[in-house]
Amino acid sequence: MGQAEPFHFCTERHLVELTGLKARSLLQLLDFLREAPGSSVFYHTHQRFLSHHFEKPVVYNDFAIWVGEALRENALAEQLAAIDMLAFTSVRQIREALLQVMEIHLRLAGGRARECPEGDEFHFCKSRSFVMPLGTVVNSVAEFFATLPTITTNSLYFHFLESRFRLEHVTNDFSNWLATCNEARLARAIDGLDPYAHTLDELKNEIIELGRRNGVH
Repeated sequence: MGQAEPFHFCTERHLVELTGLKARSLLQLLDFLREAPGSSVFYHTHQRFLSHHFEKPVVYNDFAIWVGEALRENALAEQLAAIDMLAFTSVRQIREALLQVMEIHLRLAGGRARECPEGDEFHFCKSRSFVMPLGTVVNSVAEFFATLPTITTNSLYFHFLESRFRLEHVTNDFSNWLATCNEARLARAIDGLDPYAHTLDELKNEIIELGRRNGVH
């Protein structure tokens, strides 16, 4: 294998917009979830990961939070929160998993669905992402790990989560690049990290530690 291409660190900024879809009941949530743009599904299942990067919320999934708090459907909220995002590689798969859990719940409830109090409706939002190069380019694995501590949380979020789901990559950008550098074992180890079990800072430290354990200096 020839020498790998340099790795270009990027960052992202996003603009949040209302879609005009507003749900008062689980039936409406289900219907609107079917038609909402993929950027809305991604936003409501991942936005807290970035906006609360300094802490680990109990639940990241906005749908689960609303179902529990506004509809008082605690069992369903737990099921939605328990959906394993790491099992998917696309927003389409995430949407299908959410729909399946809600549809089964409604079927078992005989189609009965509570409405939330006025003012507690679920407003579907979507985000427009703007990806920009940071101007930071590395040419070797050692240089990559030496640079990683200086990389922003937005950059880490883009390369580890957003590019995987919204661009439907099979793995995160770091693992993909490391594999081209003949670091397949290290690439697999990083791909095996659970980002939802860490803050972004903790995730970065875990990646750096994996590099250290694999002899990267």
